[in-house]
Amino acid sequence: MMKLRLAQPEVLIDINDLSELAYISLEGTELRIGAMTRHADLLASEVAAAHYPILREAERVIADPIVRNRGTVGGSLCQADPSEDLSAVFAALQASVVVAGSGGRRVVPIAEFHTGPYTTAVGPGEVLVEVRVPVRSGAGSAYEKLERRVGDWAVAACGAALWLEGGTVSEVGIGLTAVGAPHFRSVEAEDSLRGQVPDESAIAAAAALAARHCNPSSDQRGPEDYKRHLVGELTSRALRRAAARCVGGEA
Repeated sequence: MMKLRLAQPEVLIDINDLSELAYISLEGTELRIGAMTRHADLLASEVAAAHYPILREAERVIADPIVRNRGTVGGSLCQADPSEDLSAVFAALQASVVVAGSGGRRVVPIAEFHTGPYTTAVGPGEVLVEVRVPVRSGAGSAYEKLERRVGDWAVAACGAALWLEGGTVSEVGIGLTAVGAPHFRSVEAEDSLRGQVPDESAIAAAAALAARHCNPSSDQRGPEDYKRHLVGELTSRALRRAAARCVGGEA
């Protein structure tokens, strides 16, 4: 934020020694990730990957090893860059975050955490301390990203998570980044898949809705129509692989 000249703090506090905020654990029906967990640790976590391979897939394409060894999960979420990878991933996983301050702790759904570009629900005197991801049976997830070069911000990316019951979609999350999706989600595409068998027809319809309802901008990474095309293609790929993983396969 300082590099982008979006923040000019009078005082900086180094919180790197808050090791109690660096953890990945399974607590009941939740995967809990401390805000100071390094990207490299989430990438290497067998617990996280076993439940949601989308986390490992996204971490593999975040920046470079130097950044992944120093950068944190909480730092990425709080930066709230419109092209940030984990914001789309946790939107797809329907996560929530824990924010702490002098008045205590509060749990914020990830859909309400990002209030705009580079802004979040974290208030003055508060800090993000934890990410909570619900763990449910019948899950499958995948992440698809296109970048201009390795480690770059996404031109477009999609994270998809499906939960099946009896062969139909009981719940779904579709997260988009770098294409102006409100709160990093494609609600219309999600709604179209609930209660459906995730076959090629249903996936194609959801992908078309994701492309139609996002709001990409033309910039140095490509024109608007190109990015919409990417959203449709990447959403289709992510949903197809997520659906295969729901039943123990891979696409």
